[in-house]
Amino acid sequence: MAAGLLLACGCASVPAKRVGMVIQLKPEALEKYQRLHADSNPGVRDLLTKYHMHNFSIYLQQVEGKWYEFGYYEYTGKNFDADMAELAKEPRNIAWLKICDPMQIPLPGSKGWTDMKRVYFNP
Repeated sequence: MAAGLLLACGCASVPAKRVGMVIQLKPEALEKYQRLHADSNPGVRDLLTKYHMHNFSIYLQQVEGKWYEFGYYEYTGKNFDADMAELAKEPRNIAWLKICDPMQIPLPGSKGWTDMKRVYFNP
């Protein structure tokens, strides 16, 4: 396996599952959303790490007057579905999503973030 496909997080034998996702952000929520996700706000960062989600990043981009969020993370665990199910049960994560979800507009056909298809990777 190519070294570029492995993360330097103490889990060198686990290839990373790279996830890109997108969702629209309500324009009136822009400032509050950015404050909630500021580097200084601990939010649920420890829970993301607990469930093997690393390098989690969210980017904002305005397209034709609408704000969109692009999220990216690398999953290094062994059972993605089980870890996501456990994360979904965490009380702090539930509370966090109750704040953030109403600020977002899922893309047509989605109930939340839409996973994106990766078409290019350069290790």
